[in-house]
Amino acid sequence: MTNQVAMSTSSHVLNFISWLFGLAFFAIGVINTFWGNDPGFGVFIVLLSLVYFPPLTALFKEKTGFAIPRVIKILLGLFILWAALGVGELFDKIDLMMMDL
Repeated sequence: MTNQVAMSTSSHVLNFISWLFGLAFFAIGVINTFWGNDPGFGVFIVLLSLVYFPPLTALFKEKTGFAIPRVIKILLGLFILWAALGVGELFDKIDLMMMDL
């Protein structure tokens, strides 16, 4: 019984972390879409962020029979962060967004 509780708790924690990263990367994509100089890049980031949402992950696994490995999600997350912070100048775009509000 204790093992089931531990697995359930760890599953909830991983689910929460997945939602958190999905929302963060989705927000990065939206900011890049509307306040960046390359809306296509923002849409690309939004599409990549969908990998992190548990319902979409389950749907993908159901339709294809293939689950995206956690290592791939970690590498994808590092790529998104690198692209948004380094190349995409995310903080400058957030400043532009704040001036518009």
